[in-house]
Amino acid sequence: MVDAEIEDIPAAGPTRVGSRRALVYLGVCLVLIGLNLRTVFSSFAAVLPEVTADAGLPGWALVVLTTVPVTLLGLFAPLAPFLARRFGAERVLLGAMAMLTAGLLLRPVEVPGAGHLPALLAGTAACGAAISLCNVLLPGLVKRDFPHRLGLMGGLYTTAIVASAALGAGLTYPLFRVSGEWSAALWFWALPAGVVFLLFLPVAVRQRHGRQGHAHGGVTVWRSAVAWNVTAFMAFQAMMSFSVFAWLAPILRERGMDGNAAGLVVSTSILVQMLGSLFAPALATRFGDQRIINTVVALLTGGGFALSVFGPLELIWLWTGVLGLGQGSLTAVALTMIMVRTRDAHTASRLSGMMQGVGYGVGSTGTLMVGQLHQATGSFAAAGVLFLAIGSLTAFFGYRAGRSRFVGDPSG
Repeated sequence: MVDAEIEDIPAAGPTRVGSRRALVYLGVCLVLIGLNLRTVFSSFAAVLPEVTADAGLPGWALVVLTTVPVTLLGLFAPLAPFLARRFGAERVLLGAMAMLTAGLLLRPVEVPGAGHLPALLAGTAACGAAISLCNVLLPGLVKRDFPHRLGLMGGLYTTAIVASAALGAGLTYPLFRVSGEWSAALWFWALPAGVVFLLFLPVAVRQRHGRQGHAHGGVTVWRSAVAWNVTAFMAFQAMMSFSVFAWLAPILRERGMDGNAAGLVVSTSILVQMLGSLFAPALATRFGDQRIINTVVALLTGGGFALSVFGPLELIWLWTGVLGLGQGSLTAVALTMIMVRTRDAHTASRLSGMMQGVGYGVGSTGTLMVGQLHQATGSFAAAGVLFLAIGSLTAFFGYRAGRSRFVGDPSG
């Protein structure tokens, strides 16, 4: 994992805890934060037809609502280390959870005379900004405060992030059926975010923080061909990953599945991602060259997405299982490239910032293109073709990124 505070001068100290029990409490809080970082994407997708029909959303609004949060993941990522140096990582993380809770509460609000759209846009934007800060700061806190339990804590918090997407996909439509209101189903997800904010509050407020400076010098990743290949690999996998969160449920519902069944299929597919994310990094790091695994998992993901659109509906569990296994492996090996293509933690941190800024920014165009193609053609068939092409591009850049070269070397 990459520490967002690695270039702080002096180095940020660990979170102050008074006992082993308090350290366990901190670990639980960090995992619970991870459990709230993807529900905003999958919960909205689960009730998208109901929101569209009830709120009368225009086509452009659907495109924006599925694109903006991913775009903000890239735009706000560079801000997180600056805020952490100024206020302390714990307090920034607390503020991000407050912003996430507020955004989730705001999202379903109906504005008198203006309908649901203004609050949906503002709430979704707040959620995207908050998640961006958490994405950057969480790995650093885990690495800094649990150096002797890094494998356990890293596995728990990354699994929690994947589980959050599965929970949003699987529970939102049943919540809608019970309550009869899509707004109540979306409001529900503010509850766990608010609880985690309250749990983390005493940890964050008692931290003392002195201002840190920023280290300069070292490798310039923006001039490295290896860094650009890794970043392109990350960007194209992000295009597919966030399109799955945003559009797979609507795709299945357009194909004739009811909301409960579609949510269950998407949730299961996301859970299958855990298998890939657990085993793919270990397999990738066994070799100095990752060209084969990068290519294979990219093609599995693009093919699984296309089969979910075009394949016989009777085999949808197989298609989405292939998609889940490919996507989980693809995301994991893309992140693994940060470590295997760099020689030191400072270069890894800079490559991570480049990947998140460019990768998520470009990656958000995937959800944008799917929405625009659906709006223009009236079906998701064009999106299936699109992701065959994107899967091929991911495989191409994954092959190039997998070559045994390093950022900062003369050949890199």
